Amino acid sequence: MPARPGTVATVSTDAPVPGPWSRAARGAGLLGDDGSLRPSIFAEMSALAAATGSINLGQGFPDYDGPPEVLEAARQAIADGINQYPPGLGMPVLRNAIARHQQRFYDQLVDPDREVLVTAGATEAIAASLLALLEPGDEVVMLEPYYDSYAALTALAGARAVTVPLDPRGFTPDLDQLAAAVTDRTRVILLNSPHNPTGTVLDRTTLELIVELANRHDAYIISDEVYEHLLFAQPHVPIATLPGAAERTITISSGGKTFSATGWKIGWLLAPPAIRDAILAVKQFLTFVNGAPFQPAIAIGLDLPDAYFADVAASLARRCGLLSAGLQSAGFSVSAPAGGYFIVADAAPLGYDDAVAFCRALPDLAGVVAIPLTAFVQPERVGAYRSLVRFAFCKRDEVLDDAVSRLTRLRSASGR
Repeated sequence: MPARPGTVATVSTDAPVPGPWSRAARGAGLLGDDGSLRPSIFAEMSALAAATGSINLGQGFPDYDGPPEVLEAARQAIADGINQYPPGLGMPVLRNAIARHQQRFYDQLVDPDREVLVTAGATEAIAASLLALLEPGDEVVMLEPYYDSYAALTALAGARAVTVPLDPRGFTPDLDQLAAAVTDRTRVILLNSPHNPTGTVLDRTTLELIVELANRHDAYIISDEVYEHLLFAQPHVPIATLPGAAERTITISSGGKTFSATGWKIGWLLAPPAIRDAILAVKQFLTFVNGAPFQPAIAIGLDLPDAYFADVAASLARRCGLLSAGLQSAGFSVSAPAGGYFIVADAAPLGYDDAVAFCRALPDLAGVVAIPLTAFVQPERVGAYRSLVRFAFCKRDEVLDDAVSRLTRLRSASGR
């Protein structure tokens, strides 16, 4: 039965399936009624961008390089012969840099040898954590909309995703609904703050409630913090630094977003030793290791001066403002993100109440590609987010200026 608006939704993975891959596909909403695998909306929109020559504001990657020091460190590592398998935990130079980073920014003491694991991006860290911690039938509580891999990986582990909706008027969770969603069946509470796709940042009251619920129900907290340095007006607060959280929290981040090197896929997780080792036992059978010459380069990045991190956030805030003003001028209603790469706009004021149909038409209408927010929700939630669209602003100024110019065609086309 579809969930009523404002209630917790449960995603079933009980239907017979031919293998784990189809559980993951079903969890991601990519399995057709006939059992065939459908392309994701992300693949569809990227193909549309290429076919039509449209500006791709759908995918969340920068179109500019990161700091020269980091790029040069990778080149030097390759020249120095750092091209073979690194240690399974990750290279000591990076693990030590991660530990220094946590102490420097958050006054969090981390043992680089016992509590840090380098992974193939944050997505592998999430996958290995869920596969290590979950048993079939366990529940994972997550906020919805959610990054698309969360439900797929939960299903791959044979568990169930229990989703708590973010109010589309401000993308905050109802704390009573959150408390109701976490039960003794909950094995993991999976967070993402700053949040993709909405750009919301969970406040301290919400984080404290999550910690209290995790302790009450003996659940783990997996906190995806890849946008930790991309907040516009407030400092990041890792949930692991709150009282009662450290012993049950897996903190996940990566260098891709902070250093504009998403293709390097250098991520990491922080966890208590026993939990870290359990995740390592799974991770070693996924990628084993990865990115040897990029690991010392990301270590250089983590030790860059404070000014670099402030400038990254300020630059993105400026780009966000540029795109936000353009979207509003084009006739969209816009939600202001608190951080990250993305902005959510409502196409309803332009006369489009179906974001999927709108995004498929947008390349022809304006020469721009975006992603419908419904790609990040379960079918029973579509109504609340039906006309909302996600745009990426992590692009060069001239690209955003061009996109804004193209989007102004929409107002005249709609006659509004």
